[in-house]
Order: sequence, then C-alpha cells, then structure tokens
Amino acid sequence: MKVLDIRNINVFYGDVQVIWDVSFNVREGEIVALIGANGAGKSTILRTISGLLRPASGEILFDTAPIHTMEPYRLIDLGLAHCPEARRLFVEMSVEENLDMGALRGEAKKNRAATKEMVYGLFPRLKERRRQQSGTLSGGEQQMLAIGRALMSHPKLVMFDEPSLGLAPILVRDIFEIIGKIRAEGRTVLIVEQNVRQTLAIADRAYVLETGKLVMQGEGRAMLNDPHVKAAYLGV
Repeated sequence: MKVLDIRNINVFYGDVQVIWDVSFNVREGEIVALIGANGAGKSTILRTISGLLRPASGEILFDTAPIHTMEPYRLIDLGLAHCPEARRLFVEMSVEENLDMGALRGEAKKNRAATKEMVYGLFPRLKERRRQQSGTLSGGEQQMLAIGRALMSHPKLVMFDEPSLGLAPILVRDIFEIIGKIRAEGRTVLIVEQNVRQTLAIADRAYVLETGKLVMQGEGRAMLNDPHVKAAYLGV
C-alpha cells in the first residue's frame, strides 16, 4: 500500500522552477531514500510534502487523500512528521518541553506519556538530560531530540532531512541504527541524506534527484553497485 504518492509535481521559488515533473511513492513499512548533490532539490521536495511550499502543479497523496493544498498543521494530525535539517529546536526550552511540543494535538496528546517513554527508550541520554536546556546539548544530542520530537506526534511516516549532518562518524552510525529501529517499530521512513553509502545500505528503495529532476530509481543496496551512483556520489 502506498502511504505517500507524489504525482508530477512542479515547484517554483518565485519565477524560478526548481522541481520538474517529479513522481515517486513510498509504500507502507519502507525506508525510501532521496539522494542527490547539494542544490538538487531534495529538501525542497520534503518542504513541499510538508505543506511549507505549494506545488504549482501535480498532486501529493497521503493514504490516498490529496494533501498538497492542506495547511501544515493538519498533516501532523494525519500522521506525517518532518524532522528538518539543522534540527530547529526550541533552544531555550528543556529537552522534555521540546518533546512535549511534538505532541500537542489529538491522539498524540492523549498518548504523550507513553510515547515519551518510548523516545527515552531509544535515546536514554535524553532522559538523563530531560531538564537541561536544549540549546546546551551537543550536536548529536540535539539531533536525537529532533528525532524524538518528530516521533512524539505518533506518525505513520517520518521524513528525515540530513539527519547525520555535522555529526561525528560514531554518532552517524548511531543515528542510522535508530532510523532502522523506527522502521522496525512499524513506521515508514523517507530520508534525504548526503551520506549516500550508509543511506543506501538501509534503504529498501532509492531515487536519485539531479537539478530538480528524477533520473534514477532502484533497490537501495543494488544502487550501491550502480556505476553512475558510484562515480557521482560514492567517489568510486
């Protein structure tokens, strides 16, 4: 079953077109990767799915319902969470307050306590620092908190935008393990990430975006051996 279905979207910044007739889908229970160079339009696609940008044409369906004209806050209620690039935490709030901000509506609010314990189970360090101001956390801890806040909305689909950005290699490995655990718990994942090798290693399927256009798709691990992917993104 398709959880997310992108159909022929075109996206502009002002008069400049940045996404050209892009179509792809994410099926229930998958990890799907969107890879490409800086400036290819990957984050723009996530922002468009989240309702922060509007496609000039095309459709975006979530659980078969069109969402491309909805306000972003309504998408949270439907089960769509976006873990943005650069974390975007409420830096003057505590760890626990940031997590609570992820569960302000509907079923997420009712299940806040249980979901928070699940997040603390994934990230014991956050529980240790739950009273600490989030702006004083390390980069890795802030990324854990951003992921935890996204999970607090009890999403069906979590979109990650560069979750390993700026992290030490050992923390990068931890973040990818956590993303695998999130899928194992029954959630669907769409990930945009510059660390192509590790991303393709965990992805069921992947799409390659170049200058706003999809140019390739395939199974994640199989694409690790594709000559174009190796030359363009793996340095081989």
